[in-house]
Amino acid sequence: MKKIFLSAIIASLLLIGTTVSQQGSKKQLNEDELIAKAKKIHAEVITLDTHDDINTANFTDEKNYSQKLDTQVNIPKMKEGGLDVAWFIVYTGQGDLDEAGYKKAYANAIDKFDSIERLVTKYAPDRIGLARTSDDVRRLHKQGKLVAMIGVENAYPMGTDLGNVRKFWERGARYMSLAHNGHSQFSDSNTGEKDGVWLNNGLSEMGMKAVAEMNKWGVMVDISHPSKEAIRQMIELSKAPVIASHSSARALCDHSRNLDDEQLGWIKKNGGVVQAVALGAYVNAEKTALREKLGREILQEFAEKEGIKLPSSREEIMKLPEKEREAFIEKFAAVQRKARPVIDERLKEKAPDVNVKDFVDHIDYLVKKIGIDHVGISSDFDGGGGIEGWRDASETFNVTLELVRRGYTKEEIKKIWSGNLLRVLDEVQKVAKKLQAAS
Repeated sequence: MKKIFLSAIIASLLLIGTTVSQQGSKKQLNEDELIAKAKKIHAEVITLDTHDDINTANFTDEKNYSQKLDTQVNIPKMKEGGLDVAWFIVYTGQGDLDEAGYKKAYANAIDKFDSIERLVTKYAPDRIGLARTSDDVRRLHKQGKLVAMIGVENAYPMGTDLGNVRKFWERGARYMSLAHNGHSQFSDSNTGEKDGVWLNNGLSEMGMKAVAEMNKWGVMVDISHPSKEAIRQMIELSKAPVIASHSSARALCDHSRNLDDEQLGWIKKNGGVVQAVALGAYVNAEKTALREKLGREILQEFAEKEGIKLPSSREEIMKLPEKEREAFIEKFAAVQRKARPVIDERLKEKAPDVNVKDFVDHIDYLVKKIGIDHVGISSDFDGGGGIEGWRDASETFNVTLELVRRGYTKEEIKKIWSGNLLRVLDEVQKVAKKLQAAS
């Protein structure tokens, strides 16, 4: 008995000694060494952001992403910040559920597909390529090129023709959400939580069929905008893992766009991945609200000089027609950039902005809740995203630096930045091959 007791004490002392030694080695890293370590990791892993909105006005011969525009994402800023893969979004705002609405929405979607195609085939084919598989991503990255991928935000443009799933897949779409802000013909939106009004009680019959078609063609099912019941049904129906392309943890920020613990459990069991999003209101609603309230007067001064009326809320912006919304966001973003230094200076004590540390808190929570294999990263740049420390693609390194500060290893960071999402894409495409062979 004494020998067993003595052995236990020795083992405990050895464990304590190891822990102290590990902590000591961490403390020995000064700031320069920490940054150097993070830079090495950042250069060696593939960094991938699953949600970057686009304005087709920035995909013309005169003005395009080969230039360092005021957009949060473009080729020069991706290069500067070490962002390797950007998922450009074919977004369409929710409109009327009739033939006229579907026709207009379809034209908008095709316009965006065409814009992305021009970027990779005409404007900068030597600098960026379109990936349709994880092998494409690795091949293009090895060639020293940046990578474009395509996600569809809102299936509304498909109308009532499920053949459009294949058409969008052929254009390069590799994920799609069945709803956005407002209920679609396929799915209820998370926005129904606000007024308790639902259209489909989750998915419509056509929405259920759409999930099957997405599985068949290798399009990842994106659950970021649909209602909780729709998400439950999608996960239940899908024969492949799903993704949340830009959502964070509701336990840390109570917003209907975020995922609660029950939903996170569903996603883990399904084998999917949650791409934490760097949009202030979804990261820390209290900090965002206070800063917006106190900074509004300052922002108003700058807006008036530019002849812009400030919106009362993000929802007000999202209700604008597509072209008006894109034009307003671009003008409003320019005003925000001009006003930010003044706002930062005046409010740095009273109302600090949501920052990279707040964002990585969500990554920490998700990792602890559902595991390192089910967490990824998104920004929602040029669609409302951006936080202090990761305002645009040029500051992408700061996310890696914060992960290193918190003790994440290179292998873990590799999974979070791209490994998990690409693993899901691989699994979705394997399921698609089986389903196509069976049919």
